[in-house]
Amino acid sequence: MTPSLETTLTTLRTEVMQELLDDILPFWTGRMPDPEHGGFYGRITGTGRLDPLADRGAILNARILWTLSAAYRVLGARPSSPTLHRLASQAKSYLIDHFYDHRYGGVYWSVDVDGEPVDTRKQVYALAFAIYGLAEYHRATYDEEALAYAISLYRTIEQHSYDGLLGGYLEAFTREWADIDDMRLSEKDDNGCKTMNTHLHVLEAYTNLYRVWPDERLVRRLRQLLSLFMDRMIDPDTGHLRLFFDRDWTCRRHIHSYGHEIETSWLMHEAAQVLGDDHLTAQVLPYVHRVAAASLEGLMPDGSMVYERIFHLDTSHLDADRHWWVQAENVVGQINLYQLTGNHEALDRALRCWTYIKTHLLDRTHGEWYWSVSSTGEPNLHDDKAGPWKCPYHNGRMCLELIERLGK
Repeated sequence: MTPSLETTLTTLRTEVMQELLDDILPFWTGRMPDPEHGGFYGRITGTGRLDPLADRGAILNARILWTLSAAYRVLGARPSSPTLHRLASQAKSYLIDHFYDHRYGGVYWSVDVDGEPVDTRKQVYALAFAIYGLAEYHRATYDEEALAYAISLYRTIEQHSYDGLLGGYLEAFTREWADIDDMRLSEKDDNGCKTMNTHLHVLEAYTNLYRVWPDERLVRRLRQLLSLFMDRMIDPDTGHLRLFFDRDWTCRRHIHSYGHEIETSWLMHEAAQVLGDDHLTAQVLPYVHRVAAASLEGLMPDGSMVYERIFHLDTSHLDADRHWWVQAENVVGQINLYQLTGNHEALDRALRCWTYIKTHLLDRTHGEWYWSVSSTGEPNLHDDKAGPWKCPYHNGRMCLELIERLGK
């Protein structure tokens, strides 16, 4: 007998709640806090080995802050709530005390185990995640210091990164906010001075800040960011995202990043809804559907979504690994589409991807999720289980989004 829709959605919500409570949160609250140096360790390897002396990245700390704060807010009164509150407070204090540059503004890219700056460059991407985490901490606890620092970081981005002539945000600077030659987030990226990825997470951060600080200038910037995605970053011919740009918005490379596309679809919709403007939402919705449809090129018969396709001249290369974050964003994006349209095909895609995650990505031995799984089903033990880029944000947020969405 086929289960009813209500039963299916209840089961999905129950399973992601269990995954969050029994796997994701215990890993990050149990293994990552550093009792000797404060804050959180910088790395656990793919095989589960703790590297206690590893440098600590701003992205990791900010994403831990967001996840623990959001979990504390969403889950309510539970036995784990005091621990979530305490560790979220620890993450907030560590970010302010050690990552925040109290002389020049912004946040450092990384610090050492003693909390001293190692890489002092200012990546706007990192500032955006600090805003995202601090705003969520305020949303969960009403802490005024967190909100004040989030607003300060927003103003720093606007002062130093906003391109008043050509629009958008420049990618990176030195500690003192001078120009920098290498603006890449990682070695795999193109050295463009504007990127889709940074703009996506500035949009995400500004949306969360607006929830707790409805400033009129912030509204204008959110509208401009949505316009940039509609006018510059979503290819009008294919619906795929353009990723790397020169200052004048000339596209530098052609890559179809399927996880970013499905993630963009729901984050654009979220931003428009949070602003509460029905006319703007109506403008955004066709782009939500277009970029989500483009991402479906990355779906595989087993329900998973592959990483990306890279184009070079007349050839292309498909990276068919199934990355943890891509699967998590695919589930949220498909649920968002289902709730928007009632399209049961989108719901089926979410359920099939969740089945893939349960079957292949969950590390039943060491906890949390593998970084990725190969096209032949082999788990990636080389890349981090926790580290500068492997954080609880994508999979934790997937669980929290579904708990909230399916509980209404």
